[in-house]
Amino acid sequence: MILAGDIGGTKTLLAIFDGELCVIKKRFESANYATFEQLLSDFLALIPNAKIDAACIGVAGPIVNGDCETTNLPWNLKYKEICQQLNTQKIKLLNDLEAAAWGVLSLPESNFVALNPNAKTQIGNCAVLAAGTGLGEAIIFHDGEKHHVIANEGGHCDFAPTDAQQVALLEFLKVRFSEHVSYERLVSGVGIEAIYEFLCASDYPFYEEIEAEITAADDKAAMIGAAAVSNRSTLCVETLQLFAKVYGAEAGNLALKCLPYGGVYLAGGIAAKCLPALQTGAFLEGFLAKGRYRNALEKIAINVCTQPEVGLLGALHFAQMRG
Repeated sequence: MILAGDIGGTKTLLAIFDGELCVIKKRFESANYATFEQLLSDFLALIPNAKIDAACIGVAGPIVNGDCETTNLPWNLKYKEICQQLNTQKIKLLNDLEAAAWGVLSLPESNFVALNPNAKTQIGNCAVLAAGTGLGEAIIFHDGEKHHVIANEGGHCDFAPTDAQQVALLEFLKVRFSEHVSYERLVSGVGIEAIYEFLCASDYPFYEEIEAEITAADDKAAMIGAAAVSNRSTLCVETLQLFAKVYGAEAGNLALKCLPYGGVYLAGGIAAKCLPALQTGAFLEGFLAKGRYRNALEKIAINVCTQPEVGLLGALHFAQMRG
């Protein structure tokens, strides 16, 4: 049996598979645990007699020498400790976007929604971005015969404003993050909140009663997104439009670095939940606004992954490939 996992800053999803059959699956709130080992112990207690033959876990953070210190959690995952806990040496930790990329490669076309009507998909490199608690990125390199996934931390690159409004947004964020404003500060759940607060502070002309609901919400980003998708708030609609444009700009940056003629894929919870906002054209506008290189990007396919468990399925797929 294979244990597959997807560890994010907000949630951790673990499952045990016997072949393609899911024996057990459980979602945990990551913040409720001081360590991953404690969480894993609680999960294993649900199926105490299970013999784990191999495990693959996607983790939101860089993998160094097989271990991972998570970016948005106070966890330090040690390969050897997990081997001991599961009583197997067949353990692999992947960056969460590396796992998502393997998931993208294994999913059927029905799990994707296209954003670029002029796309012409070819065989070649692919790019994967996922906005959620943070912003993850990965490159899928195609060597002419097969795919190779390259993890990276590109979401932490410097945010580059592209117009006067975004310059003002950068100045707004520099008050909070004086040393470094990354794309992750904007293209993420907390980024949606930050954009909303920026527009409020900019005396945006559509101040509405929904402000009180958003202020009181436990998950403000989800509330803003839902209000925008349902068109309940002009301010929320404008927030997601600016979010989509910045998201598109960073997707275009990654595309210029790897020329993903095989397609750009958007995973993560935000893209699927806020799909109507991405379909209005702001994302594509940001993606294509690359001056002389606009023509190089115009035919690249952009697909939103609607499978919420793409990271988990990618971890399973990777473990199965390794045998």
